[in-house]
Amino acid sequence: MPTGRLIGGMFRRQRRDTALCAGFWSLHQVCEALVPVAIGLVIDQAVGTGSTTAMVWSVVGIFALFLALTMGWRFGFWFLSKAVVRESHDLRMQVVRRVLTGRGIRTSRQNGELLSIATSDTQAAAELLELGSRMISAFLGLTVATVVLLRIDWSLGLGLVVGVPLLVLGLHALGPVVERHTSAQQQAIGRAAATASDLLRGLRPLRGFGGVDEAARRYRAASRTSLRANVGAVRAGATFVGVSTFTTGLLVTVVAALAGWFALQGRITVGELITIVGLATFISDPVLNLADCVFRLATARASAARVAEVLAAPEQAGSGDTVARPGPLVLDEVHAPGLDGVSLTVRPGELLGVVTEQTRTADAITDLLAGARPPERGEVTLAGTPVADLDVATLRRVVLVEPHAVDLFGSTLREVLQTGDEHDDDALRRGMAAASVDVLTDGDAGLDRELLDRGLDLSGGQRQRIALARALLADRPVTVLRDPTTAVDAVTEHAIADGVRAYRADGERATVLVTTSAPLLDRCDRVVFVHAGRVAAVGRHRDLLARSAYAEVVLR
Repeated sequence: MPTGRLIGGMFRRQRRDTALCAGFWSLHQVCEALVPVAIGLVIDQAVGTGSTTAMVWSVVGIFALFLALTMGWRFGFWFLSKAVVRESHDLRMQVVRRVLTGRGIRTSRQNGELLSIATSDTQAAAELLELGSRMISAFLGLTVATVVLLRIDWSLGLGLVVGVPLLVLGLHALGPVVERHTSAQQQAIGRAAATASDLLRGLRPLRGFGGVDEAARRYRAASRTSLRANVGAVRAGATFVGVSTFTTGLLVTVVAALAGWFALQGRITVGELITIVGLATFISDPVLNLADCVFRLATARASAARVAEVLAAPEQAGSGDTVARPGPLVLDEVHAPGLDGVSLTVRPGELLGVVTEQTRTADAITDLLAGARPPERGEVTLAGTPVADLDVATLRRVVLVEPHAVDLFGSTLREVLQTGDEHDDDALRRGMAAASVDVLTDGDAGLDRELLDRGLDLSGGQRQRIALARALLADRPVTVLRDPTTAVDAVTEHAIADGVRAYRADGERATVLVTTSAPLLDRCDRVVFVHAGRVAAVGRHRDLLARSAYAEVVLR
């Protein structure tokens, strides 16, 4: 999605609130511009003449002017806040849906960067709505001030007509510099966040093999890069603000000095002098507003570009509109990285083991079964329908693929095990017993045991077993488990193998175990051995052990 299209869509969706905001803020700016005009008129028409009636009307008029000025700002801010909150939420949901739902996206961004885009960048992009309203109201305020000055003295008004656009154009020329620094800052922050996220996620295994020092060194390097980018962005911003403040102050000083000279010559009245000085002071507000908008526009556009990049990222596989139904899941002569014409069938009621010698081959088979990637050649079908033609939402209700990497969500054990379906405590305990996690409920808390973020207070084996229990409780017609017991001891592994076999045995539900675990494979009805990218053998685990290549993979 192009950045311009994303920004245009934001303004279209929030056109009512942003239009109302621009209207009320324009009222505010016009009233602010008219304040020095009103004071000048009071000096000439009321104070200068000594008229009591004129003074009363002057007080009423100034009160009404300040009332309109104040309410215009408040109402404008109210409508803007609604628009920004709604749009940032909408953008955040678009990014989250793009990343988490469907068949996945192809992107070089790490998880931490995607999280940064879904939070801070969507908020910054939505602030473009504010900048649009502020720029419109600032231009309108400048227009009113210029018209008043032209009516008082054409030379002063002409000076503003020429000087203000030149000032704004000069500030706008600095925008790309700020945008480059801001974009580099955001990229560096995202990479640092991604590095920190990966470090925390892998802290236990890093401690296990002594890799904490190296991981910390990499994070320090990413953090220092982020610091340098932040300093560069702040330096560019400070330069921009300094230049804008100096040039605006110079413009105000010149206008005020000329007005004082004209008053001494009798060219303008005292009231007009006060009006001109007040307008010159007022002009600094909309000009600095425009300068700030240019500065923040660079930041918001850089954020919008990052959001648009994620929304435009291509899917790993397309999605059709055919409703998925349970049935045989078939790989028919599929070619993919690590696969050279592999065919296998997952039948209803079957516990199928798939053994591969390479990780990328197991990755390819898992992704193909999940519909997360299309085969280069061949076809993947479910109940006779190509997976590419199936609606991804209904496909997920039929086929569940539990990856090897474990992610747990929720603050208690009960919340972590939620799958979207209602389960009573007995059902939860049966699922946990099948995955050998019932020991975690010992104590008074039981299923309400509190867990740290993503279960960081659990061991790797405990987290793996909880994820397995969650997959079993989801109870899909086809469940694919990728290496579900790599972090448990041998005794627990045998217990899990028996538990999975018993839990999934009903003649209708199919289970695929992509693993090299001998206890799991021993409980399978059938094992498919993929060697050198092709199906080398099919049979029972104990029969396949006679093949040296198979035995070398599963017994190492």
